[in-house]
Amino acid sequence: MNNRDEQLLQIKNELLELKDGELADLRRKTKMLPVIGEGSHEAKIMFVGEAPGKNEAATGRPFCGASGKVLTAMVEHVGMKREDVYVTNIVKDRPPDNRDPLPQEIALYAPFLDRQIDIIQPKVIATLGRFSMAYIMNKFGLAAELKSISQIHGKVFKVKVSGGLGDLTIITLYHPAVALYNGSMRQQLFTDFEIIKKIVL
Repeated sequence: MNNRDEQLLQIKNELLELKDGELADLRRKTKMLPVIGEGSHEAKIMFVGEAPGKNEAATGRPFCGASGKVLTAMVEHVGMKREDVYVTNIVKDRPPDNRDPLPQEIALYAPFLDRQIDIIQPKVIATLGRFSMAYIMNKFGLAAELKSISQIHGKVFKVKVSGGLGDLTIITLYHPAVALYNGSMRQQLFTDFEIIKKIVL
């Protein structure tokens, strides 16, 4: 086990033992699992969603339900394999009834995401949906560029980050679930995803 594996395992263990917050309490009561992340620990690209759904909390795997199939199809569409990227969420426990994560929940779980980014050191972070878009853009000093996701989906932002990350590219994407609720959005998602191909491959 290399150093990245050990550090990510430490995050997993901390989340399993997490006592703070209603979502962790609910997870234990319903015998669900935290959803830490999945994929290559050497990944060049990290996909960040907002929070796990029912299937994800049952299995401990991110994006394993219907929206996960859309995500996998889009990753493969641009010539990558799902196992070569890293997929995670800001919030690691499922909000009840798949409601939007609350600000205090994002604040509680975001430090775990920050550590995942520092450990994996991706060259590209692709945000999936408005919550991860807002968090990542604010984190990396892009608050002035932040608009609604309908205005800046498919946009590319480049930032210089101190430490191991160096030059980082942020791409803002719709959440794959939009393709399930609105079939006409599917083509837009695939078009936006093609930007990744130009940057990563």
